[in-house]
Amino acid sequence: MAIYALLVGVPMLLSWFVGYRLKSKFKQYSQTRLANGFSGEEIARKMLQDHGISDVKIISTRGSLTDHYNPMNKTVNLSEAVYAQRNAAAVAVAAHEVGHAIQHAKGYAWLTMRSKIVPVVQLSSRFMPWVLMGGIAMIQVFPHLLLAGIVMFAGTTIFSLVTLPVEYDASNRALAWIEQKHIVTDQEFSIAQDALKWAARTYVVSAIASIGTLLYYVMIYLNRR
Repeated sequence: MAIYALLVGVPMLLSWFVGYRLKSKFKQYSQTRLANGFSGEEIARKMLQDHGISDVKIISTRGSLTDHYNPMNKTVNLSEAVYAQRNAAAVAVAAHEVGHAIQHAKGYAWLTMRSKIVPVVQLSSRFMPWVLMGGIAMIQVFPHLLLAGIVMFAGTTIFSLVTLPVEYDASNRALAWIEQKHIVTDQEFSIAQDALKWAARTYVVSAIASIGTLLYYVMIYLNRR
């Protein structure tokens, strides 16, 4: 039980804390209206234009913190709170997602690798929970089933690790562009920087949680006798 709490419980609590802080930060920063009056959509469009990218569409999507870049159809998907809003949080998120579009246009290796892993992870994720549960239930008679589940879970862990450089690089590209083009004031830049810092931490704790859970399953497999 102590090992479970250390490998799984602690990362889960850490993930909850970072998620809570991220939401509170974005709620706070959403109150800071941009001095230039740009919306998230306008920020994204300008950043794409400045990087000579004309084949990427900017789309408004439902939900909160649902912003993402889709390399399959080349779309920057901005949540309603980011697409139309004109605040410091919106500029940070919009620029970050365009950062992914720039990675795609430049053939950024880590993004290419992650895109290739996605189909495999999506397929294995459908069966992984059942394989793991079945493997634990049948560990004494058929331990290889749990081993198969561990291999599947390892794939998701690798994906979470590959995601880290992708997300940090997108934020770095966003902040560099915002600063070089003098898009915002110094105060707004500090806000955008802090918002992206907390967003990146969600991926860090997700990777830590995945590693901890993977180690927990490995220990069950190794201690089956």
